[in-house]
Amino acid sequence: MCRNITPLRGLEPVATDDEIRAAALQYVRKVGSLSSVSAANRAAVDRAVETIALATGVLLAELPERRNPPPVLPPMRRRATPA
Repeated sequence: MCRNITPLRGLEPVATDDEIRAAALQYVRKVGSLSSVSAANRAAVDRAVETIALATGVLLAELPERRNPPPVLPPMRRRATPA
């Protein structure tokens, strides 16, 4: 659906809570057509991100391991990796 959401399954080490929340926020912003989160929609966005992050954590825990890691690192890991 959204090419900007980075795959988290199969990462080594496994996806962190921060990476899961960042992906959830990307999803919420995409489906909500939000270019940014304003004070007016902050509460709704925060609730949706929390719900989606929890569901994503359950999903990742229940899926079998991948044979190969995802082809792209999540943005948080790309920033931490020296060029």
